[in-house]
Amino acid sequence: MTLLRGKSGAITFGLIGYLFLVEIVSGVLQGFYVPLIPDLVDHLGIRDADFNWFEAAQLLVAALSVPVLAKLGDMYGHKRILLVSTVLTAGATWWLAFTGDFTSFLLAWALQGFYTVWLPLEVALIFDRGRRSATAASATRSAAGFLVVALQSGAIIGALAGGRIFTALGGDVTATLIIPAVAVTLVFFAILFGVPESQPLPGRRLDVVGFTLLSLGLLLITSGLTFLRINGADTWWVYALMVAGVLVFVPWARFELRQSDPAIDLRVLRQPNMWPVQLTAGLIGISLLGAQAPLATFAGTDRDEVGYGLSLDASKISYLIGAYLVSLIVGALLFPVLSRLATPRIALIVAAFLVAGGYFLFLPFHDSALQVFTNMIVAGIGAGALVGAMPAAAAAAAPRGQTGLAAALTNTTKTIGGSFASSVFAVLLAVGVAQVAGSTASSLFGYLTVFAVCGAGALVAAVLLFLVPKLAFADADVAPLPAVEAGTGPDAAGTGISGASVPRG
Repeated sequence: MTLLRGKSGAITFGLIGYLFLVEIVSGVLQGFYVPLIPDLVDHLGIRDADFNWFEAAQLLVAALSVPVLAKLGDMYGHKRILLVSTVLTAGATWWLAFTGDFTSFLLAWALQGFYTVWLPLEVALIFDRGRRSATAASATRSAAGFLVVALQSGAIIGALAGGRIFTALGGDVTATLIIPAVAVTLVFFAILFGVPESQPLPGRRLDVVGFTLLSLGLLLITSGLTFLRINGADTWWVYALMVAGVLVFVPWARFELRQSDPAIDLRVLRQPNMWPVQLTAGLIGISLLGAQAPLATFAGTDRDEVGYGLSLDASKISYLIGAYLVSLIVGALLFPVLSRLATPRIALIVAAFLVAGGYFLFLPFHDSALQVFTNMIVAGIGAGALVGAMPAAAAAAAPRGQTGLAAALTNTTKTIGGSFASSVFAVLLAVGVAQVAGSTASSLFGYLTVFAVCGAGALVAAVLLFLVPKLAFADADVAPLPAVEAGTGPDAAGTGISGASVPRG
């Protein structure tokens, strides 16, 4: 079997190939439904604005479920929980295909959010497979880069295929939505037969009280952000929800510090090679998840009517978004290369500066499609590097038995950062709305403020990463652990370096 890294014997191209398929499907789920939104609105008999509830519900499920599922992966095996999350996602995706009312569709769409735990579990599984090797960290970074390529490629495939399949099937919504359901079902078997299990540490327990308090805090904060975006900045009780959510973390932190096996180990989280990475994920989430809608609406704004914007139609905007997704792929591929030429820490800092630079370029340069294209490419290369690098870096910084949860927390903080940005940006763009010639468009100042916030968030992330130890996330200069008899301890053959006796997929 061909190996991803020469002597590690644990991380194979076969393993990465099967996980590549999983991330292709993950990307398809993110891109497939976007061109269908107007038709889904008609199918359900709802208003365009009601579709915001679907996104909000799915983000909420993701924020609440990802830490718990990742911890279960650390406890019982990452492959096992990857299979469980795939079954849940497949069930929700089939439900979507055969439901036709708002409530059922909302529940199914929300439950489909379980797929967001796939990438953190995959990164943890890959790192666990290579942990006994001195090259585990670099091999995981390279593998994570390939997975991000698959994710973004799947998003492009999904976005291009969704509308075309709908047209080819004569506008049949159910038949069209069966396609992603079949894809998720097939990927279950790819995981089942192609992905080897990780080796969890024995004697772990699930901190139910800790996860309950954590979920309550996240529920209050994300709900407040959602209602802020939907109800507007004048709704006082949304702020009360968010403040209550923050206050929940005070007793939660005190409780966690007293536990021997906490839901989230705050002692690990406060280490200098961990907390800057987690904060970076949240800060990058501002631009990665929060700026998508403002960028699209800015590109579509009619310059002749309001004096700014690109006056692009939907098809041309899709090309712009496609170019941005390609730049994410380029960034994901370049990050392992830069990590080898310099250090992983330097590569993370450079990537964060690229995101900051790309959005700050919008401030003077936003008058032509070429300028906007250039800005998005610069920011996209940096963002693409960080998407795979952050969970891989968190996994490398975590002790054994916490890799899944550490990688997943980057997803949770990124989601919270994106939710916060989406809500704030919606308010910013609603303030100072200009009405010209009967059309409604947000003010140029509002858009420039959005771009400035995105750039500032990435700049703060870059500065925080300077606080990470210089050789953090680098390969350990240690000899591989001695092999032990299979099934007799934490380092049993399931994570061994001998490639011949362990299924590689």
